[in-house]
Amino acid sequence: MKLMNEADHKSIAEAIRDAESRTSGEIYAVLARRSDSYFFVAGFTVACGILLAAVIVAVTAHWFWYTVPLPVFGLAILAAFLTAVLVLWLAPSITLWLVPKRILYRRAHLNAIQQFLARNVHLTTERTGILLFVSLAEQYAEVVADAGINAKVRQDEWNNIVAILTDHADRDDLTAGFLKAIEKAGQLLEEHFPTGPDDVNELDDHLVEL
Repeated sequence: MKLMNEADHKSIAEAIRDAESRTSGEIYAVLARRSDSYFFVAGFTVACGILLAAVIVAVTAHWFWYTVPLPVFGLAILAAFLTAVLVLWLAPSITLWLVPKRILYRRAHLNAIQQFLARNVHLTTERTGILLFVSLAEQYAEVVADAGINAKVRQDEWNNIVAILTDHADRDDLTAGFLKAIEKAGQLLEEHFPTGPDDVNELDDHLVEL
């Protein structure tokens, strides 16, 4: 099921075409629900927690002179681990609570780079393609720009666009966020890469949902 309806997609496509009509740059937009399942990362976190709990229980039992048969203790640890894995499998949204933010952001960044390459944004003639990327589960946004653009546009200007995307995503106003980000990106591209007489549209003008 799509996160945006057809009207939203149409308005974003029109915004991209309008922005690109004034620049030789290319704008591509991608919206991802999440950038990874994080199942194994969360599973590792759970395993560490269960082992720590097992050590605490063992020390406590020894302190109070309470004997737990080793097979029972081992089976209890195994049962706890299998139950936790089953819960993670059946309720994947829980995994996000068990993954450090730096890993969430790293995976989302990797997804952004993969989309930049997979969508051929890096293959424009003048190396003037940019990707507007949002990954909702990680609350992450990024602007990935090709070499020709990064040589002229400061990072803080990209950061302003990222702030627009994240702010609107937090307010569940994705369409408005992309529209404003596209407008701002178009202005930056127009300033540094105005359209020329031989300008050709090299990328599809639409938003991709993952």
